[in-house]
Amino acid sequence: MKMSLDCIPCFIRQALDAARMTSDNPAVHEKILSEVLQWACNVDLKQPAPMIGQRIHQRLRQIVGRDDPYRNAKDHQNNMAMAMLPELQARIDAASDPLDMALRIAIAGNVIDLGVPGTVTDFKIRETLENCLTEPLIGKPEEFKAAVAKARKILYLTDNAGEIAFDRLLIARLRPERVTVAVRGGPAINDATIPDAIAVGMPELVKVTDNGSDAPGTVLSDCSQSFRQLFKEADMIIAKGQGNFETLSDEPGNIFFLFKAKCKVIADHAEVKLGSHVVTSFYTSDN
Repeated sequence: MKMSLDCIPCFIRQALDAARMTSDNPAVHEKILSEVLQWACNVDLKQPAPMIGQRIHQRLRQIVGRDDPYRNAKDHQNNMAMAMLPELQARIDAASDPLDMALRIAIAGNVIDLGVPGTVTDFKIRETLENCLTEPLIGKPEEFKAAVAKARKILYLTDNAGEIAFDRLLIARLRPERVTVAVRGGPAINDATIPDAIAVGMPELVKVTDNGSDAPGTVLSDCSQSFRQLFKEADMIIAKGQGNFETLSDEPGNIFFLFKAKCKVIADHAEVKLGSHVVTSFYTSDN
């Protein structure tokens, strides 16, 4: 998915938000914002937006001198989500269609995103959960379930910390022995990395790896060879979140995207309304 002109002011806002979250020093805020404004003059609109996000957060880490500036926020999000799991598991167990319920909960977890405006709170997560459990899923939920039934090797691409705890509930319904979970290869906003997977007990359920890249999406050219091999071998890929949709929606393969449409540019590209809970795919002749 190519970048839009509307992405540029969003980058600037995200850079300032990130600088303020990771440092109290106004000079740091000014420095990162100044550099992003200079980059905006020469941005390549043919590349997906997460590639610019990657550059912003790599530079931010250099300026503030911290390997994972969002670590405290991610720990809080993991703890907050884990506290909700017993209640959510009970809902799945009581549902007439447990897979559908687990799918809805996993998509609702995509609200835990520090790359978009707004504050992630316990109330906001619960509000989104209730909406997702009652509103229709937009796109291809029945095709998703049919693909799950047939798949031999599933590659599950996670998105955010906290959200990854909700992913556990869906993965448990997918026959975990055929699932490999991939997290980011390095810190990118509040995206999940190996420490987050460990914090929510993911390795106790499935094989976990990282993609070798610190982009807030899945830029295959920036990922490790081992991850690209897993991607090639999977006969079903489940990609969580907007960043994965932005970077993989033009890639061939049996890829299903699960996300909450929090950005109008992405909602328009997916042909859904803003705020929709989405299950979609873009099949190609390679399927």
